Amino acid sequence: MANEVKIPAMGESISSGILAAWHVKDGDHVEKDQLLYELETDKITSEAHAEVSGVISIKVGADEEVDIGQVVATIEATAAPKSDASAEPRSESEDESETKRESEASAAPKSESESETQRASGSETEAAAVAEQATHSTGNEKALSPAARKAAEETGVDVAAISGSGKDGRVTKGDILEATETSKSAPAQSKADSKPLSPSPSLSDQAGSGAARETRKKMSPLRRKIAERLVAATQEAAMLTTFNEVDMSAVMQLRKQHQEKFVERHGIKLGFMSFFTKAVTHALQAVPQVNARIEGNEVVTQHYYDVGVAVGTEKGLMVPVLRDCDQKSFAEIEGDILGYAKAAREGKIQMSDLEGGVFTISNGGIYGSMLSTPIVNHPQPAILGLHNITERAVVIKGEIVARPMMYLALSYDHRLIDGKEAVTFLVKVKEAIEDPARLLFGI
Repeated sequence: MANEVKIPAMGESISSGILAAWHVKDGDHVEKDQLLYELETDKITSEAHAEVSGVISIKVGADEEVDIGQVVATIEATAAPKSDASAEPRSESEDESETKRESEASAAPKSESESETQRASGSETEAAAVAEQATHSTGNEKALSPAARKAAEETGVDVAAISGSGKDGRVTKGDILEATETSKSAPAQSKADSKPLSPSPSLSDQAGSGAARETRKKMSPLRRKIAERLVAATQEAAMLTTFNEVDMSAVMQLRKQHQEKFVERHGIKLGFMSFFTKAVTHALQAVPQVNARIEGNEVVTQHYYDVGVAVGTEKGLMVPVLRDCDQKSFAEIEGDILGYAKAAREGKIQMSDLEGGVFTISNGGIYGSMLSTPIVNHPQPAILGLHNITERAVVIKGEIVARPMMYLALSYDHRLIDGKEAVTFLVKVKEAIEDPARLLFGI
């Protein structure tokens, strides 16, 4: 009985997706837990694995839209893997009998009338003769299987010139078909090679000849959803951005001082993101207006601190959420960030990892960004943008000194957060980064 491969449920808000790619071919023998396909939805990319071993029959092609619960393939669990897709199983006695019959037939003298008939029969008989000759030619006495014999008769390929890949060097149907394709492509290649070289066409010549200067590709569900959410955020929120700058000297010195022991104890490096996550949590506690959201005509204040960290992937931006950051250590936060980033880039992030954040941190500095105005991750009320660290001249106690500085940008929904709260929030983050001891004492 065939086992159905269905699109699994991905969450209440997801009803369909795009079958992005198959990792197996129709008719392949797959093993249990082998990767079958990738599915792209408007929120995540996931992978599906075989539940049983057997031969797969694919029902839906790549890049097609599929619904949750739809059957996209079946796996014949009782089927055994084929050693050669074109070879037919034959017993040793059958091979010997056929070889004997063909040897006797070739040894028998042909009459004059038979010879005349063969010469007049045309290309079909010539193809059959090629196959017959190959069967009994010197150096390859192995008999062709019925399938291979038929392929040789239909294509007219010189079987004697083919090196067999079957048992005991036997020429298989697959060998014949491959040789046919090679012979077809060879003349075309030869013709292409023989063309004289010509100068590269100008842009106007390219346009006139219809050469492709543009390509079109359908947007992935994830990219479409990102676009919709960004447009919705700019249309539904009264967005405003406030800036500040922070001296990174204290954090950099602290990391340098304790990095070796931190890695030795926890097995991961102490990064900047854990400091900023803790600083944001501290600021949310100090300015609860930023830890709220608008629902209809109501303001919902949140008393938990689930902070989203934006992660860039090849397929788009994802924001996995770090839960209960007020209760986690630096090591736990660093471990969560590392695990989520790896899962997101490998397409193994789960829906539950992306839901329920109250605030987002986006670090454009890792790409070299100096300054930006990030867009709020609706329905969250605000987002903090981090930027690259550069040494700049600053005045400290009347003296001009070089310090590693970073610009901070807080974009927020002005319907909910006033300038006073926004500025206070940024100042709290700045103070916590420039004096990390504040995080220990909650001040």
